[in-house]
Formats: sequence, C-alpha cells, structure tokens
Amino acid sequence: MERTGAAAVIIGNEVLTAKVTDLNGPHLIKRLREVGIPLHSVEIVLDDVDAIVSAVSRARQKARYVFTSGGIGPTHDDVTVRAVALAMGKSVVRLPEMVSLITARAPGGHVTPEGMRLADAPEGAVLLPQAGTWYPVLTVEDVYLLPGVPQLFRMQLETVLGRLSGTPVVLNSLYLRLGESEIAAVLDRVALDMPHVAIGSYPEFDPGKDYRVKVTVESLERGPVDDALERIVKGLPEGAVLRRE
Repeated sequence: MERTGAAAVIIGNEVLTAKVTDLNGPHLIKRLREVGIPLHSVEIVLDDVDAIVSAVSRARQKARYVFTSGGIGPTHDDVTVRAVALAMGKSVVRLPEMVSLITARAPGGHVTPEGMRLADAPEGAVLLPQAGTWYPVLTVEDVYLLPGVPQLFRMQLETVLGRLSGTPVVLNSLYLRLGESEIAAVLDRVALDMPHVAIGSYPEFDPGKDYRVKVTVESLERGPVDDALERIVKGLPEGAVLRRE
C-alpha cells in the first residue's frame, strides 16, 4: 500500500494527565488542511519509549510524512529521539553540527552532559535551518521531530511545510433548517452516486443558532463540488437551505 499524506504523534505525560492542554495537534490539523496534505491520524502517547516506538511505527505504515511533537529536550523524560531511532531501526548518533551550535551558545563554551543530549539524533538525520532561532529542525526520512513548546512547534512546522507540497481541497457548506433524519436519504443517494466527493453532516443543538444541520461538500476540484451541491439542494424540500458558504 502506498503511503500518502501525514500522521502525527503527540508525546507527553503532561498532555494525558491534563497538566497541559495540547495546542500542537489542533494547529497541525489546521495547517495541513490549509496546504492540502491529508492527515490520517493524530495519536497522543506518554513519554514512554515503547509507546512512542509503537505509535511512530503505526504512523509510518500509513503516512508519507510523520510529525512528532515533544520529547526532544535534555531532561530524563525526553526520549523521542531514541524511540524514533528504534522505530526506524537506526542507531542514535551525536551530530557534530549540533555540537558546534550548542557549544557556541554555552557560556564559556561549557556544556553539561545533559545539555549535549540536544545533539543526539537518529542516524541519517538532517538539520533544516530555522529562521528566527539557532535551533534547527530535526528530520530523518520524512519523520519530523518537532518541539513540544507551541511557539517553537509552530515556527518549525512552517519551515517543514515550506518544503512539502499538497493540493488544497475545494469546500462548500450548506446550512439547513431540517434535522439529519429528514436529509439522510438525500445525502445517502448523492454520496453513493459520487464516491469521489466527501460529504459531511454536522447537527447543531445550540438553540441560538439559526440552522439545525451543516452539510459540507469537498473535493480536489470545483466541478464535482458544484455538482454534488446541486444534487443535494434539488433533493431537499423548497426552503430547506438557509444559506450556502
């Protein structure tokens, strides 16, 4: 099976214990959507080598690009580099370029053994220069090891996305005054006739909203989206559509 799109592994005990709210997963979802790279999964795991190895292995089986978030610092719970290396059948090596960067920033050139852990990477890793900071992006064979700090994650993500290519989808929405049970037959029919178009149905239960269901229609091309929208609207009772966006 050809690997396509992307998958993400969010790493950190702090996320799964509610000490920190994950901001990186939602941001990654949004940005991949905007650049047109389909995202297959987002998995959250503990700072545990075996858990990370399993998650990265699953991600690599289905996705061309794998993004990890967190666990690449100098402390005891930063085990992402080792886990990614194990998942890829590689050794952990110390990158001379990173050693130079770290040493140059250390007072008097003195770096603690723990601080030098930042220079460790899976064998074959490449450093991508990062504008605005000395710390480069660490990548190995389309696996991108990004930091867990949201500001740094977002900065490095843009560097990575600038090197990837995608196809943004065409998306339109219908806001309906009918409930899902009243529109299901129409959606079923159009979805069956047009399997290459993705149709979503999302009920709304907030009494302050003016619609009951939002229907989304998306495809890589404008023509199929317009065709599906026309079929849906024609199949609904007159006045069922409040607006189209």
